[in-house]
Amino acid sequence: MPETTPDHPPMAEMPSAPRQRLRYLRILDAAAGPARKGLDAVDLPEVAERSDVPLGTVCRYFPTPTHLMLALYRHQLGELRAAAPKPSARRGGRMLTGAVMEVFHLRVMQPAVEQCLVRGVYLPELDTTALLQDTDSLAGKLIIDAGGDATTARLLLPAITGLVQSVRNRRLSLFEAEEDLKKACARLAPAVDTGLTLPRTA
Repeated sequence: MPETTPDHPPMAEMPSAPRQRLRYLRILDAAAGPARKGLDAVDLPEVAERSDVPLGTVCRYFPTPTHLMLALYRHQLGELRAAAPKPSARRGGRMLTGAVMEVFHLRVMQPAVEQCLVRGVYLPELDTTALLQDTDSLAGKLIIDAGGDATTARLLLPAITGLVQSVRNRRLSLFEAEEDLKKACARLAPAVDTGLTLPRTA
């Protein structure tokens, strides 16, 4: 990703002061629309205008559109995790499937976010690395919280990536990808009710 090379100003930390935090969240809210169009559609001056936040402030927190999209996705995952119900034995499989589908839809419906995720590389000299690590960690914890474990998360997250790309490339329909994800969850959590009955193999 050429725009994430270290020739931009360093990314400021997420603010903790309430007033500045509200500004930060307004920026993310304004970025949700362009995220559904593609990375080329993410224009920082336009986001600043829509959020009613000075452009200098926007650029201090998000030096490039990539920083903004990764921070948006991190925020969305955090909200999903905070709102998720506590897992139970009766709903465990359904919760796992639900969590996986939420992550899948966030990515498939937000091409700009997906572009940043698939192009992202863990490199110490890039300040996007911390954002990528945060999003990977949050997505994994969301799956674990829903009744999976670390191994389940490591298997399902790459599966989500592959299926999103298949949908974006029109190799699979959205429905086909969703059904494949449901089956994957059922196979990884066979002891709980996922809402899907798998055919028995001989």
